[in-house]
Amino acid sequence: MQLIVISGLSGSGKSIALTVLEDNGFYCVDNLPANLLPEVTVYLKESGHQRVAVSIDARSRETLHLLPQRLADLRRREMDVHLLFLETKTDTLVKRFSETRRRHPLSDNHSTLPECIEMEREILREIHDLANRIDTSDLSASSLRAWIRDFIGLNHARLTLLFQSFGFKHGVPLDSDMVFDVRCLPNPHYEALLRPLTGKDGGVIEFLEANITVNQMFEDIRRFVDDWLPCFIRDNRNYLTVAIGCTGGRHRSVYFVERLARHFTENNQVLVRHRELDA
Repeated sequence: MQLIVISGLSGSGKSIALTVLEDNGFYCVDNLPANLLPEVTVYLKESGHQRVAVSIDARSRETLHLLPQRLADLRRREMDVHLLFLETKTDTLVKRFSETRRRHPLSDNHSTLPECIEMEREILREIHDLANRIDTSDLSASSLRAWIRDFIGLNHARLTLLFQSFGFKHGVPLDSDMVFDVRCLPNPHYEALLRPLTGKDGGVIEFLEANITVNQMFEDIRRFVDDWLPCFIRDNRNYLTVAIGCTGGRHRSVYFVERLARHFTENNQVLVRHRELDA
């Protein structure tokens, strides 16, 4: 039986994730108290359900501390269990709540909305550190749906190496495990003919590969990831996010992500995301 547990901050897109999973054949349960997870999962398995998705978050904070042990117990029963955590920047969440005029689940008469969000982060901190993470701050709903479908299609018995491009002017992705800065390299943005293109286009690729420092930087990043990837595999990690950033997230970082993905795909399970192109 495959079990995906969805958690994360209120307003981060958990409902969208559950809808995608339901559309892909998962039996979905929203807002389940963590202490009930084993009983509900076993019941659904005995009822013939082979793909189940459950949302557990700060709304059940009284029993949330039990979740890590409950997940471990289910894995010992030979269930294919995965925890997916959606996170978002505070200012983005404030904007989303203001636009929808919804109350935060932890709101009271004394705390501001940013204070409630930070309180929720603290409640979820232990889960956050155990999970595969997706930063939804700059994602459209359609992009999030696509990323969730990619997650479903993974072979979770193997480590997934995710390469993500981003622009520093929009902030570092919250789900990064490794971050590399390529802003010191020649910028195609200042070439009039290259500005409207991206790092996937031939003109930008030719411009960058003509510079020896670009190839030196690529080899250094490739070697670092190659050298340390076995350590993450031995640590039983099943998801490693390598983020490459340039100024705007459209040229240099995109080029590096595409090139790194080609190198590592031969022997690894690889995903590619371009945050600023997908937004």
